[in-house]
Amino acid sequence: MKTAASVFCFSAAILFANDVQPSMAADYGSMSQEQTAVAEAWRLVDNSFIDRTFNDQNWFKLRQDNVKRKYKSMDDARGSITTMVGSLGDKYTRYLSPSKYQSLVDAATGNLCGVGVEISTNKDGRIIASDVEPNSPAQLAGIQPKDIFYEADGSRFDSLSTPDDVALNLRGAEGSRVGIVMERNGEKLDFIVTRKPIKISTVRSYMTTSPKVDKIGVIRIKSFSGNTVTAVKTELEDVKKKGAKAVVFDLRGNPGGLLPGGVDLASAFLEKDKPVVFVVNKNGVVDAQCTYETGIDLDTPVAIYVNSATASAAEVFTAAMQENGRATVIGEQTFGKGIVQTIKPLTNNNGGIAVTVAKYETPKRNSINKVGITVDIKTSVECPKDDISSCLPEDAFKQPVT
Repeated sequence: MKTAASVFCFSAAILFANDVQPSMAADYGSMSQEQTAVAEAWRLVDNSFIDRTFNDQNWFKLRQDNVKRKYKSMDDARGSITTMVGSLGDKYTRYLSPSKYQSLVDAATGNLCGVGVEISTNKDGRIIASDVEPNSPAQLAGIQPKDIFYEADGSRFDSLSTPDDVALNLRGAEGSRVGIVMERNGEKLDFIVTRKPIKISTVRSYMTTSPKVDKIGVIRIKSFSGNTVTAVKTELEDVKKKGAKAVVFDLRGNPGGLLPGGVDLASAFLEKDKPVVFVVNKNGVVDAQCTYETGIDLDTPVAIYVNSATASAAEVFTAAMQENGRATVIGEQTFGKGIVQTIKPLTNNNGGIAVTVAKYETPKRNSINKVGITVDIKTSVECPKDDISSCLPEDAFKQPVT
């Protein structure tokens, strides 16, 4: 299994990169600062965007047209960058203003102040609060799970928006206030919420039962990080001590997170040399990530509970377990987020660019992007997050394939 320790992945399998080349400055000597920013943004996208047709447009002419323009201000140039990058037709490839870029950096380094909501996408493509942290600013203000984000901090959202778009507007300085408009049952509700440091428990467990399996350990994972596999091992030991004969991973609403987190967790339940994921870059070069040692648990029957908001790294884990015969997948078709973004900074504190640089495929070389993972057993996904017993099919658990 190959992982890059210097790379950080977010909910949409985003990677941070710090490879802006200082030598490029020589190319920009005759340009204004605004024109330089536009040219630099174009070059970052040109170097790594996965669609080499650039949405079937003349990408080089677009550079010429935008760089030749006379800009009145840097804000004017940033608007041009936004339009230029938006023309690629990929909502995940986008310009990040200085404040939005810094917000992502702060989240990556743990300096996160927000409102305490879990964000995902519903079946209509709208961004929702899929969960609200207990005693968080959002809960205290009255925001509820399944509320739809209509507006935050002055920015409106629609079906073209991403969870990261919403998250960037919710984050900010500790003690600052953010205006949020949510939709609930067709009604728009206004909230003023004060941001504070948020510590979210991403892995939790509890015990339940089913007719065929007396005691079941349920491990809910809200998102994947570098610590997920360690946290899951702790919860797994706990539910086994309580007598669990089978385990359910509840990944409903899990938007992904750190890509290696999904790979590492699958590896904990698979034999050595099993394929986990294939990452394919713009040149078609394939990085085959496989298990490098036998996992800690090859015997406990496992089911994975997913819904239409299960995405990205969560889908990597799910597909690896399903296609290696290690788990039964129950619930409904997953979201289908099978592409990876890199975030690269622009010089002179001009923000950054998020660029789609790769796609990933399942162990059987299936692409799940815009398709999702088909479940083995369809079942209701409306069970409470603290008791899924009534949604568990009788045949949810099978013995692992050996």
